[in-house]
Amino acid sequence: MRTLNLESDPLAVEVSFTADTFRVALDDGRELSIPLAWFPRLLHATSEQREQWELIGRGEGLHWEALDEDISVAGLLAGRGDQTRGRKDVA
Repeated sequence: MRTLNLESDPLAVEVSFTADTFRVALDDGRELSIPLAWFPRLLHATSEQREQWELIGRGEGLHWEALDEDISVAGLLAGRGDQTRGRKDVA
């Protein structure tokens, strides 16, 4: 059985950081708090690099150009961290 979903997915509107987490404010009023350890590129970045984020699309995701990091709101809501962790680079 299929159902029609008229609600839109939440969009990111703001990002902030603490020493060990980052927070993503959503347009529906929720705020996500994510451990930086889930995203090693952000964990090891400088404060200046972390602050250079951009919205992907209308807020479906977040992008850090200097860190080559893209994070989707849907992935955060699903509890997914860095999907490249544990993978070996193929030369």
